[in-house]
Amino acid sequence: MSKLLTVFGATGQQGGSILHYLLRRADVLQIYRLRGITRDVSKPAALALKEAGVEMVQADMDDKASLRSAVAGSNAVFAMTNFWETGSAEVEVAQGKAMADATVGAGAELIVWASLPNVTEMSGGKLSNVKNYDDKAEVEAYIRTLPIKSAFFMPAMYMQMFTHMFKPKPNNDGELVFAVTWSGRCPLIDIRDAGKFIVPALLDPDKYNGKRFTAATAFYTPAQMVEGWKKVTGKEIQLGEASDEAWGQGFPPDLLEMLKEVTGLISEYECYGPTGQEDLDWTLAQMDDAATTWERFVQDNEPWFD
Repeated sequence: MSKLLTVFGATGQQGGSILHYLLRRADVLQIYRLRGITRDVSKPAALALKEAGVEMVQADMDDKASLRSAVAGSNAVFAMTNFWETGSAEVEVAQGKAMADATVGAGAELIVWASLPNVTEMSGGKLSNVKNYDDKAEVEAYIRTLPIKSAFFMPAMYMQMFTHMFKPKPNNDGELVFAVTWSGRCPLIDIRDAGKFIVPALLDPDKYNGKRFTAATAFYTPAQMVEGWKKVTGKEIQLGEASDEAWGQGFPPDLLEMLKEVTGLISEYECYGPTGQEDLDWTLAQMDDAATTWERFVQDNEPWFD
């Protein structure tokens, strides 16, 4: 009988991308049958996955009994949280630990946790307010103490963020300007690639036990991003600077402060710290399918400026 892989966030960007990718991987489907976890199994995205052959199960990440039921019988679990749903560090950590406990309780062999670096530690305390990173790192540290094999999916900034909120916009003269708050290189991932990064751990849990997968295509400078837009769209685009306040317009004060530290995280630490490039090179070498480049992502998401 095939093993059971349970994927949380099945109708979101991470979990949904993983399931859609795995449905195209015959080698994975020879080993695992797929279960997706969502809060609403009646939504169109959930129904589409069910139609494709995924067992869809309702669960509430704040309800431990619900989580135990969701992962029952699982051999492997992909677990993730969304900080932005509540903006609460306490909630995110509690949810992550509860999913890990439920996974161990189910007798699963492997948990793949969507983690991020501990920015407070990486910066020596200089940046201590990047909660959505530190929370996930705290859960990772907890998982490493549990009697289960583990691997860690470490996603970069989503390319999808630049299709709406942060894409180039016309200035008062009608010129397109890509205004950013950071300098230097930023790691980017097309989140549709999420499944590509976790397949190695699913196929060989022993080999990748305890490993982190730095999930990005490459580190891109703002200028390289602009060149990608210009090459694909034929539009003239200027590179400009923006304030954290402009980027965080509409954010509550505490999250605006966090956003300011994210600027420092990118500019000074390239999100992943001093070993980021080395870790990315290792990760990409483990993958069967190439990650999507920025230029390809721009092509896939035209039109941009009509």
